[in-house]
Amino acid sequence: MWTEALSTFQVIIRNKMFSNAGRLKVNIGNIYFKQKEYHKAIKYYRMALDQIPTSHKDVRMRIMQNIGIVFVKMGQFGDAITSFEHIMSERPDFKTGFNLLLCYYALNDKDNMKKAFLKLLQTELNIDDDDKYLPTEDAHSNLILEAIKNDSLRQIERQKRQEAERCVVTAAKIISPCIDVTFSVGYDWCVEQVKASNHADLAHDLEINKAIAYLKQKDFGKAVETLKGFERKDSKLAAHAATNLSFLYFLQKEYATADKYAEAALATDRYNPSALVNKGNILFKQGDVEKALEYYNDAISNEASCIEALYNLGLVYKKLDRKEEALDCFYKLHAILRNHPEVMYQIANLYETLEDPDQAMEWYMQLVGVIHSDPTMLKSMGELCDYIGDKSQAYQYHYDSYRYLPSNMQVIEWLGAYFIDSQFPEKAIHYFERAALVQPSEVKWRLMVASCHRRSGNYQQALNTYKLIHKRFPDNVECLKFLVRLCTDMGLKELQEYANKLKKAEKTKEMREQRISSSRRPGSSRGSRVGSADSERSSTSGHHRGRSRPQSTEKNRIDLASAGPYEFSGSHELDVSYKDPLGPQAERPRTAARRQEREEDFADEELGDDLLPE
Repeated sequence: MWTEALSTFQVIIRNKMFSNAGRLKVNIGNIYFKQKEYHKAIKYYRMALDQIPTSHKDVRMRIMQNIGIVFVKMGQFGDAITSFEHIMSERPDFKTGFNLLLCYYALNDKDNMKKAFLKLLQTELNIDDDDKYLPTEDAHSNLILEAIKNDSLRQIERQKRQEAERCVVTAAKIISPCIDVTFSVGYDWCVEQVKASNHADLAHDLEINKAIAYLKQKDFGKAVETLKGFERKDSKLAAHAATNLSFLYFLQKEYATADKYAEAALATDRYNPSALVNKGNILFKQGDVEKALEYYNDAISNEASCIEALYNLGLVYKKLDRKEEALDCFYKLHAILRNHPEVMYQIANLYETLEDPDQAMEWYMQLVGVIHSDPTMLKSMGELCDYIGDKSQAYQYHYDSYRYLPSNMQVIEWLGAYFIDSQFPEKAIHYFERAALVQPSEVKWRLMVASCHRRSGNYQQALNTYKLIHKRFPDNVECLKFLVRLCTDMGLKELQEYANKLKKAEKTKEMREQRISSSRRPGSSRGSRVGSADSERSSTSGHHRGRSRPQSTEKNRIDLASAGPYEFSGSHELDVSYKDPLGPQAERPRTAARRQEREEDFADEELGDDLLPE
């Protein structure tokens, strides 16, 4: 209802008798700022500034601050600097000083960044010291202190102090990489200036932040060196440094050193939730899951909103197969961190393991609204849809996962199998070719490509593909069987060549199996080893052929004992049995066969004259 508010304000300020028109123009400027009409906002702010008397200094400084912020929004940093510099000269405050530093940072003005940081440090906080809240010997004074130590004025003082500290620390983080040659030199300059100012107590916090910045840059050596400098300082800083060192050594998988610093942090402060979480993590890695569970619970008892302890506790319950308790932890965490992807995924995954597909799918759908392009999440949704029988939706999720991560072999294999089951082998070729690119040394993907060509009726392309496979994998028996079968069906002259190669490949394979079986029984005699290998080969061969096509006679086998060239004869025919990597083809309905059997029932009977056509 901005339009109605503007109309009302315009009617009021037209009244010459109204003495506070300047303040209403500030409100009009605020509305235009909300509507992102920055030129009109500046116009009304300046009109208000002209109408407000100089005696109202606080109001004028706030309007100047609004004008500076509008200039920042418009990208006019020079004009914004003019407004902020005027405020810092008249009535400085931490918020304006921080905005001034940001403007110089946007212009990459190193010298003025340093000057603005110094002005920020020179800003007075204008609040009393904490010493006045210390107890005295006077009982009446102690009662008064007890009443005022946490009243609304005390809370305002705390907020102002926290805002000042946040501005100083954030400003140091921002300008330290820019004001000097390296980040370390720039940060050291900021720390030295803070130590020489009224905010000397923040210097140690800045050094801790410096170590954390080294961690973000993955410079673990300098981070450790910085944190170890706190070991001999006061106990509070030493505990803070020990907590960070424990976490750092844990990341480096030096669990013994990490445990030492975690114990040091807990010795200083037994109720430190971060130290308790570090100790629990170390115990979890050492395999003591139950003890880790105790430390995570202690951390939550000391700080109910400790998100690290809650998340790790849920993972521990999940590992211990206490899924309901794990679900409770992640629900609590979800109440603290709304729409956090990892938490939502854990809840969905737990419902999936609890065999509640409806709830799992609901959480996965919420997760899709937060992150749209996570291939693992899309794959999980596809598997869930496949589990409940929704093949079309399962295909869509698997395909989306494939688009974002085309090298996931499980997704590729599922998509290929989906098109095979749907009787579209020509569409499965693309995915099996992709699998062959991802795993070039795996022959089964190339065999699947060739089988897809054969099933789609493209026998010449299938033959060419098998020839390429044979060239790359000359000892592969299944490829040679396919080649012999295709050459037989197509009447090609290469049949004899591939039949001989098949004989040699199978003989080589049997000799290899014989050597393996012999090496497994070193104590038996050679004769028994050979006999065992022959029997094992016979049983293995029979089992393999039984899975593809039953063979009831010896005439369908290749005589591997004969040393001569392969010949066709009445008692020796080529063994073209093979195991199709795509599985057996779907059988067609046998209506014609049944009809034929029905007609054969009358084959031996003579038809009477009354049944013949006239």
